[in-house]
Amino acid sequence: MTTTNNDWHASLPFYNSQLFHDVQLAGLFKDSKTFADATPKTDWNIIIALYEKCKSDSDFTLANFIAAYFTLPEPVVLRAESVQRSVPAYINQMWQVLTKQPDVPGVCSLIPLKRPYIVPGGRFREIYYWDSYFTALGLMDTPHHKLVQNMLENFLDVQATVGLIPNGNRAYYHTRSQPPILGLMAELVLAQNDDQNLRARCLAGMELEYEFWMQGKEQLTANTPAHRRIVRMANGAILNRYYDDDDSPRPESYSEDIKAAESLPIANRAQFYRDLRAACESGWDFSSRWLADPANLTSICTTQIVPIDLNSLMYLLEKQLALGFASINPKKSDYFANCALERQAAINHFMWDAKQGLYRDYNVVKGLPTAAVSAAILVPLFVGLSSPQQADDIAKVVEQQLLKPGGIITTIADTEQQWDAPNGWAPLQWFAVKGLRDYGYHDLAKRIMENWLTCVEHYFNTHQTLLEKYNVCDLNATATGGEYTVQFGFGWTNGVSSQFYQLLANDSKIQSR
Repeated sequence: MTTTNNDWHASLPFYNSQLFHDVQLAGLFKDSKTFADATPKTDWNIIIALYEKCKSDSDFTLANFIAAYFTLPEPVVLRAESVQRSVPAYINQMWQVLTKQPDVPGVCSLIPLKRPYIVPGGRFREIYYWDSYFTALGLMDTPHHKLVQNMLENFLDVQATVGLIPNGNRAYYHTRSQPPILGLMAELVLAQNDDQNLRARCLAGMELEYEFWMQGKEQLTANTPAHRRIVRMANGAILNRYYDDDDSPRPESYSEDIKAAESLPIANRAQFYRDLRAACESGWDFSSRWLADPANLTSICTTQIVPIDLNSLMYLLEKQLALGFASINPKKSDYFANCALERQAAINHFMWDAKQGLYRDYNVVKGLPTAAVSAAILVPLFVGLSSPQQADDIAKVVEQQLLKPGGIITTIADTEQQWDAPNGWAPLQWFAVKGLRDYGYHDLAKRIMENWLTCVEHYFNTHQTLLEKYNVCDLNATATGGEYTVQFGFGWTNGVSSQFYQLLANDSKIQSR
């Protein structure tokens, strides 16, 4: 493949260069993502060659070299421009703050997007795939609703050029995606815009996404039960896992990954890096869901795990494709409908714990469900694959184990990882509320919404900002854990919280009639 200065592929050798390695391990930046996002002042290859030529000079310093040949990125504004008295008013102002205009192609790591889009905020200066659906929930009934279609079409554009919808629009994300939510984005847009050309384009994009997740299905055998993102279960059923086609340290967390791997034998480090990357594809980076030992990140085994939330979303995608093709290609519609039924049966066979009344992830190496209890058990309700009895059992687990003063907890394991207790995240609140409401558990869903908004408002009243995650167990404590400091802004918190305000207001109107 040929590259030009305007081609994001041109940046890829930079991340494998000695220059990148040396800078990241020199500790010049608190966050590895800073240098990963730096913009070169001339061609990448020229800078790499210059570094090799002059790094041994007696007066050479890395800091001066970087200043001479790179422009470092600025964080996205973290707060509204003026003090707001309420969360809704703050969110309304932040939509403009977090909107990024179309990218101008240039010598940088950005995969350029042709239309405006929302970034999460802080260190996240690019669009993120699954974030965008939850962000979109708060945009649809505002003057900014066109942004949702813009983001949807940006994803379709990127998919056509990269071959997948990447984690984010950076070159270093091109080997992994995120939970498949393209169909959910399309549903939001097409509910208000019955553009047949766009509808056809979305359907084609959803089918391409399905093919990406199912690639290599025909290669699976009893002796080769896993390939990339698919796994052949013991009974021959096909389910999905998270994966990454690369097994090197993540450029955006380069020094962190290398430091974390130091205690491992060299022969085990590539698999460790791949499992870290696979967890990033899940969006839950990181969580005890992916760890053999919840207290030890080096025990991560993401690629051994068939996750309940991913397979639920794949079931939904199969249902969406069956519906989309119903009137134009009945044979293809029947195929996807049958795939959905087979997946539903496999999920219930391998991942439903009837004794405890909940879903569990499944470790295919051990041939056993995992011990993790997490908010992912609500995604089957969100996509409608559970029976009424299963939904009733899950509602009990939510009330007894997951519901906290600030909303739904991520997992019941209290660890140093950010996708564990005591933290709660906006997307998991939405999965829970929508799923429970669809099965008739309106009172429980209302409590989740009210608890979440109480948590969000409690922090806002003191700090005048919203966060990417919250400590939902103790409203007076700030969420911790993870590889970076808690980010302000924040796209998906804004979107889900806006949706909750609207749902509660609509419910109140209905009850008052």
